[in-house]
Amino acid sequence: MTKTKHHHGNLKEALVTAGLALLEEGGIDALSLRKCAARAGVSHAAPAHHFDGLPGLKSAIAVEAFGIFSSYLQTAVDEGEQSAQARLKNLCRGYMQFGLDHGGLLAVIFGGAGLASYVPGAGKEEAHAYLILREVCAPFVGDHDDKRVIEAQVWSLIHGFTLLYVSGEFGPPHGQDGPFEAVMDLLNRIGNRPAP
Repeated sequence: MTKTKHHHGNLKEALVTAGLALLEEGGIDALSLRKCAARAGVSHAAPAHHFDGLPGLKSAIAVEAFGIFSSYLQTAVDEGEQSAQARLKNLCRGYMQFGLDHGGLLAVIFGGAGLASYVPGAGKEEAHAYLILREVCAPFVGDHDDKRVIEAQVWSLIHGFTLLYVSGEFGPPHGQDGPFEAVMDLLNRIGNRPAP
């Protein structure tokens, strides 16, 4: 019998990596224990030893996918100018770049049958990515504003724009800064101004 190259320490990681690749290529419907095992080069029974069925594997994949997403956002926020407006723009650019680099993951993270429901904890507000969004939006919340409304405005605008941008609605997605700048102008005009 031929031994696989995966051992106790990295088989779980290999299965999660295989699952991420399947999601990128075919969306949530492409994900199965059998396909992950085949992609990782192990027997189809191997995932059962490491995960509690497909929901357990999806949970592990969700944690990894949201970790990648959070990393994109945090890296973008930390780069360049650090004024409140610049950090907001940086966050949006990081979101868009994640969509360009990981369109498959973006499509399943928040989709109806996506990965968000598999993230351990109380929900999106507890996820690191959401906390980054909350921190960047905080300077734009006035004394009488509901912070969740401001966060939803920013999130909805950049998420919707990113999905349209990645799908080519504004032309070839790479190298087109005009639409992004127009959306940033709109974001600056929807009443989000630094609180006094």
